[in-house]
Amino acid sequence: MKQLNQNFNNLPKDRIAEFCICCGSKKLKNSPAVLMPFVAERVFNWRQIKIDKTWGLKTIKNGQTYSICNTLLCNECNFLFLDIRFSDRELSNLYTNYRGVKYTKLREKHEKDYKKRNKDLIKGITYLDDVEKFISKNIKLPASILDWGGDTGKNTPFKNHSKKIHIYDLGNSNTVRGTKKISKIDLKNRKYELVICSNVLEHVSYPSETLFDIKKHMSLKSLLYIELPYEKLIMEIEDKKKTYKDKRHWHEHVNFFSKKSILKLLKKCKLKIIDFRKLDVPEGNFSLMQIICRKDLDQ
Repeated sequence: MKQLNQNFNNLPKDRIAEFCICCGSKKLKNSPAVLMPFVAERVFNWRQIKIDKTWGLKTIKNGQTYSICNTLLCNECNFLFLDIRFSDRELSNLYTNYRGVKYTKLREKHEKDYKKRNKDLIKGITYLDDVEKFISKNIKLPASILDWGGDTGKNTPFKNHSKKIHIYDLGNSNTVRGTKKISKIDLKNRKYELVICSNVLEHVSYPSETLFDIKKHMSLKSLLYIELPYEKLIMEIEDKKKTYKDKRHWHEHVNFFSKKSILKLLKKCKLKIIDFRKLDVPEGNFSLMQIICRKDLDQ
């Protein structure tokens, strides 16, 4: 564990996780699960098929095929996650033209009524004022802003109170007025007073890599705002109403963070917590973890 702690950003990038990607522990529990058909096809081109008697298989039962995987739970920090870790190319397969025509058509094929849900999602979040109030207690406006994984910028805070807003995202959607898309090459050596990382870490294979990349664009005075889903299942596990074995399928959210696990991850990445709260969003009947942090002065 000592070596894992000292070289957290250099942990081996395996196809199948063998350690906790939040705290580095190898004390993991596992339970069988399935990768949802939309994700399997979009990422790997693994398509469903029905096995029938014409296959002539003697030891496999007839029926619908699904892509198998495992649910993992860290005994040390209660981090719940998918054992498959997607490569950069595979993440690009999933998120390029995110919620675009091809994405929506394929998802509708596997998940009926997704088109309607997608239209609701495109409208933007309903709690942006709460986000701005939470952040504004700790920063002087106007500020330069980088929204890491900000999609079109429609949910980026302070669009009317900023010096500049840059959006870095895997997708290639046009951004809204008042924001500008920026490439990774153009990001080089740029620093921002506020970096937004909203609903990103639950999607990526190695959140520590994302956080270390973000830190390159922060000074010691910069703020980082992180927003994560506080998944209902995690709260139920914490209340001992359910267990990790109840997570039987995986979709785009490949990481389910507990409060303990995200705090462990931030400490490993040498980020100091300034503020932390849970936000309940009644309109969607879901909860979030909101965190404000800085680069640790002791790093």
